[in-house]
Amino acid sequence: MRVHVSIHDVCPLFRPQIELALDLARAAGAKPALLVVPNFHGRALLTDDREFCAWLRALQRDGHEVFLHGFFHASRLREAPLRAARGGRPRGLRWRFAQRIVSAHEAEFSDVSRTEAKERLDDGARVLEAAGLRIDGFVPPAWSMPAWLLPLLAARGYSFTEDHLHVYDPAGARSRPSLVLNYASRTPARLLSTVAFCRLATPLAAFVPARIAIHPSDMQFTRLRQEIARLLQWGKPNFVRQGRALLE
Repeated sequence: MRVHVSIHDVCPLFRPQIELALDLARAAGAKPALLVVPNFHGRALLTDDREFCAWLRALQRDGHEVFLHGFFHASRLREAPLRAARGGRPRGLRWRFAQRIVSAHEAEFSDVSRTEAKERLDDGARVLEAAGLRIDGFVPPAWSMPAWLLPLLAARGYSFTEDHLHVYDPAGARSRPSLVLNYASRTPARLLSTVAFCRLATPLAAFVPARIAIHPSDMQFTRLRQEIARLLQWGKPNFVRQGRALLE
């Protein structure tokens, strides 16, 4: 069994919550990957906060992976006031699932054209590199991405990405099924249902590698902090520090 831990939505806005998540991970002996958003919702350009960038560099030197996590982490509907995306807006069932069920209009890469995707990948890489961070991979917001994104990632040499059901090595043209264990807290019903899912689904990790995904919003709820601590203790003997290890 192999278990990889990550903290999503890493940006200056959520530093207190990220520090709490890191404390939970450290208590279980995990060094989670950090999924860094270059400009979260257009309100937190990473390079505007030098102290936060220095903190991330120190964490990366200490062994934490850094993954590019979209650019705005927002769909067109959410980012409309930013005037950051143009063109038609898809409205199919897949779009509705990504934007309204899986996320609250945050599935950024399910809502862009190829040209926009290329621009955001390039812009995001420039921001992280300007912050002094090495990019160890890419994870799309809400784990939602079109199939045509994989070749774009491969062309940039990225050796790790993931969606809801798989982990990928785009550069090496490999993939493997994987189990995501994470929580949703937008409503009490979602919170309770995801707690139940994570408790019931852990035995599946005997058959496929697992990913424990922690979000800053989880830290607002005592119940979720307790559940994450329990989940981390469950995964403790089998942690891997690199996402690529899940493909082996």
